[in-house]
Amino acid sequence: QVQLVESGGGSVQAGGSLRLSCRASGRTYSSYAMAWFRQAPGKEREFVGAIRWSGGRTYYADSVKGRFTISGDGGRNTQYLQMNSLKPEDTAVYYCADSKYYSNTGYTGWEAYDYWGQGTQVTVSS
Repeated sequence: QVQLVESGGGSVQAGGSLRLSCRASGRTYSSYAMAWFRQAPGKEREFVGAIRWSGGRTYYADSVKGRFTISGDGGRNTQYLQMNSLKPEDTAVYYCADSKYYSNTGYTGWEAYDYWGQGTQVTVSS
């Protein structure tokens, strides 16, 4: 059974930093890409960023570009989300996602991903 486990969430003041981790286990396939999504109460789930394992290329939503950084380990089992200069609007549950294959829908849609973590809460106060 594939399992994705997020960790590192918490509460910080505006301008602070957090580092989220997501570790995958139980895979029987080679992951193509992993991503982070977030969802605030009453709002739709939105794309935050992704890493394509081949070449390590990363992709970011405009709202976090320049503040958040995605990285991964060499074994494609763990991805990280370093979040700096946090804003109150970053408050949300953050979810890790894993993709088996390339998707013609691109990296930003939930349909591109096959497995999801349970989520970790990030709260930013001002």
